[in-house]
Amino acid sequence: MTARRGVPVGKLFGTDGVRGLANADLTPELALALGRAAVGVLRDQAGSGPARPAVVVGRDPRASGILLESALVAGILSAGGDVLAAGVVPTPAIAFLTRHYGAAAGAVISASHNAMPDNGIKFFGPEGFKFPDAVEERIEAALAHPDHGAPRPVGAEVGGLLPTADDAVEAYLAHLLEGIPDLDGLEVVVDCANGAAAEIAPEAYRRAGAKVTAVAADPDGHNINAGVGSTHPEHVQAALARTGASVGLAHDGDADRLLAVDEHGTLVDGDVILAICALDARDRGEL
Repeated sequence: MTARRGVPVGKLFGTDGVRGLANADLTPELALALGRAAVGVLRDQAGSGPARPAVVVGRDPRASGILLESALVAGILSAGGDVLAAGVVPTPAIAFLTRHYGAAAGAVISASHNAMPDNGIKFFGPEGFKFPDAVEERIEAALAHPDHGAPRPVGAEVGGLLPTADDAVEAYLAHLLEGIPDLDGLEVVVDCANGAAAEIAPEAYRRAGAKVTAVAADPDGHNINAGVGSTHPEHVQAALARTGASVGLAHDGDADRLLAVDEHGTLVDGDVILAICALDARDRGEL
């Protein structure tokens, strides 16, 4: 990997965006350049569409998130894009909110289940799906160009922060509740991995009628995924045994994956959860 003006150039995007050791591999300089390059590509794609693409930006609570968020947002604004700042929200929330607000793209700053020192940046298109490989390749290519292939507007043409995302959490909770049946007092343990779902996940289940015990729901920027969450299901298994609840649910740091534990303490992995959802949808004629 070579460098141009402090920004590495080469294969950056993996399966889940750009990831690495925060402030070492994934630097604020790179985050700023990615913001500029992404807006440049979005403006090229828009053609006769909006000249100021709006990008929804969210993050998980790890300590480096504010550093990288500040740089990414600065890059977007510098290239003439607008930002809807959603704050600390799960990765799936950014996918939903990008569609909800009619934004040109979404970006989440998170390294998912990785340890706290890592971080990442992942982009979503307007439909709420991850950027196609071809778009990511265009962004990578733009990093090698002067000014990262993006304009440098001045005056009133510089991007701005939009107030629309003030209702981001409530909008996402309403979306979740559309797909949750009445849980009618079901006792649930939710392991939030000290991550992005620490407030949203327990609240969603409570509003659906469950009796919720939230564990690992006190993020301090350093304890995300630390011996808890979906990579350490023994934590939610122990909590289930202590409380006598009917089901345990374990998220990872950005809440884009889930493991479950049944009332006997048996682990229920993602494949089984998908099968259960498919059978339920079939029985309701919605598959």
